[in-house]
Amino acid sequence: MQFSKTSFEGLWVIQPKAFEDERGYFYESYNQVSFNEYCPPVTFLQDNHSQSKINVLRGLHLQNPPFAQIKLIRVVKGAVLDVAIDLRKKSNSFGKYFKIELSEKNKTMLWIPEGFAHGFLTLQEHTEFLYKCSNIYHKASELCIRWNDPDLNIDWGIKNPLVSEKDSKGIAFKDLVSLF
Repeated sequence: MQFSKTSFEGLWVIQPKAFEDERGYFYESYNQVSFNEYCPPVTFLQDNHSQSKINVLRGLHLQNPPFAQIKLIRVVKGAVLDVAIDLRKKSNSFGKYFKIELSEKNKTMLWIPEGFAHGFLTLQEHTEFLYKCSNIYHKASELCIRWNDPDLNIDWGIKNPLVSEKDSKGIAFKDLVSLF
């Protein structure tokens, strides 16, 4: 596996080594020993799997302490534009976002530390998205930031994505009180 640093402390882009031949491919999507060389040791407590139509936008979500989550994310079918926003008050990248295309084809993964909001836009029909979480989902600790917040100014490449009612009612970034 190749771990690439980003300009956001603790946020890693991971490229597994895929073995491909006429039968298909094989790769390790997680190996704790390899990950511990770059990322803090973690026990994942929950795995999530979503499937979405094209142009579905999910996010921007985070879990506040004490239910904050580290996430390891990847796409197993289709493609997404993935976005992580740094909400750590003491970080040099506070309020900035990182975006990357993750797809079944490129097999790229993203390690998102605690203190980031996360969302994605599906770029293909029937996209399947997997993510490992270091903590369980806790509804009272969940926070949603508006996907189209003008202060964040994220270029999603689409004006009217399919968004859930909950996500359409996210808070404004300027109203966020970060607990990180």
